[in-house]
Amino acid sequence: MTQLMTRLKTAAAKRAAYRRTVDEISRMPLDVALDLGLFREDARKIAYRAVYGR
Repeated sequence: MTQLMTRLKTAAAKRAAYRRTVDEISRMPLDVALDLGLFREDARKIAYRAVYGR
């Protein structure tokens, strides 16, 4: 049961980090995003790779 709770907490923390990253990239000013070589439309893909590493 302890392993299950640990896995659920880890999954919830990763999901929160994913949502936070998507939100930050999506709200980033266009000039800053372009300076960093990011496209706000790719926020979900970038966040997924950053959090889950795939």
